[in-house]
Amino acid sequence: MSIPTRVQIIDVGPRDGLQNEKTPVPAAVKIGLVQRLQDAGLQEIEVTSFVSPKWVPQMADNTEVMAGIARQPGVRYSVLTPNLQGYEAAVQTRPDEIVVFGSASEAFSRKNINCSIAESIERFAPVVAAARAAGMRVRGAMSCTVGCPYEGDIAPQQVAYLAGLMKGIGVQRVDVADTIGVGTPRKVQRAIEAALQHYGVDEVSGHFHDTYGQALANTLAALELGVWNFQASVAGLGGCPYAKGATGNVATEDLVFMLRGMDIDTGIDLDRLVDAGAYISDFLGRKPNSRTAVALLNKRA
Repeated sequence: MSIPTRVQIIDVGPRDGLQNEKTPVPAAVKIGLVQRLQDAGLQEIEVTSFVSPKWVPQMADNTEVMAGIARQPGVRYSVLTPNLQGYEAAVQTRPDEIVVFGSASEAFSRKNINCSIAESIERFAPVVAAARAAGMRVRGAMSCTVGCPYEGDIAPQQVAYLAGLMKGIGVQRVDVADTIGVGTPRKVQRAIEAALQHYGVDEVSGHFHDTYGQALANTLAALELGVWNFQASVAGLGGCPYAKGATGNVATEDLVFMLRGMDIDTGIDLDRLVDAGAYISDFLGRKPNSRTAVALLNKRA
């Protein structure tokens, strides 16, 4: 399989990146971040989630943020919806896509959402049906596709099982996520190949955390299979509240720098992307968790 010549990146920083920040981030700052990401050329942005503020207080301003973003033609804005109640709140804000989620690990599913994998997908069936009926796109985030903090290694057949369940309820595309960042290239390829049993290569994206510094190597491994859609988080924001020690997603800046060096088009202006990362990092009072961003900011100084 030849490596794709163009890659589409979904920046998940505003949602996945910020959801675990202890410091409350005002809606105006989140709106400013989304604006800067789309100004940099991002065509897909995961903006917020409609979960109970009791569980994720950082996302309590979801409606305000969705109302405040200046939507641009050609940009897809997605939101995470954990249940029908969340979906009903989300649909009022007119997202282009909703995201449902499931884990390839039984133990992680029980710890994260208090039910089995099969039960979790059953719970999402009415959400997916409602979204599809309303003409909205549906993406399925598949977590722990390579490793789990409770179970250890995850067999590829578990990934295939989850992908099959998602396909069965009408999910249109899926993310193969290495939630705790333990994946290495061959393991990631096996997880992606398992997802490809149920979805075409155009319907699969890679979502790699950089806990052990493997995210860019894993991206290259996915590119070798023809995957051209990836998720990343500006300034390397994020982690997972249910996966102890998991650091952020791969930094969007690092991913764009690598792809640019491979002559793979992303449509993203790296300098403006670095500005977006610096904007949110300045608010959080720390340096961007991106080597590319730090290097470029040092060159500017």
